[in-house]
Amino acid sequence: MQVIVAEIAAALVAIAGIFYFNRLVRLKNTARAAWSDIDVQLKKRADLVPNLVETVKGYSAHEKTVFETVAAARTKAQQAATPSERSGAEALLGRSISGLVAVAEAYPDLKASAGYLALQQQLTQIEDDIEHARRYYNAVVRDFNTVIESFPSNAIAGLFRFKQAEPFGLDAPDKERNTPPVHL
Repeated sequence: MQVIVAEIAAALVAIAGIFYFNRLVRLKNTARAAWSDIDVQLKKRADLVPNLVETVKGYSAHEKTVFETVAAARTKAQQAATPSERSGAEALLGRSISGLVAVAEAYPDLKASAGYLALQQQLTQIEDDIEHARRYYNAVVRDFNTVIESFPSNAIAGLFRFKQAEPFGLDAPDKERNTPPVHL
């Protein structure tokens, strides 16, 4: 009788271990996919930046430092590897895009240009998409990290060396809560 109880207990422990392991793997892969979604949106924004710069450049050739700042920020964002590095680099890029948009405000003909208006609309849509992707990623990371820290799944996470995922945050939350201003 004791042998049967011990075997049932061992089977239940094994089933629980498999369940928690599979849950951790599923959450880890979901976090990777969510990060990939953020990456896609950030690439779209990075690809839009040269078009925006060229459009504004045609109207304001003397604003060289603004263009250099945007180009440097774009390069830094593309080279960032971890979520925290990417977060800081993307925040810098967002601020430099805001500066570029501010320069464009000084040129009424540019603001009325159909090409510029289309670029602004694309930028606004991409910023919204980035925000949604970021929220989803951070929700998945929160769930994954909670499972890693919770008992009994923390034993499985430790045994198989699951590491907590890094959320995609804001460097300066007060300044970065909104998308860059786009004035039509």
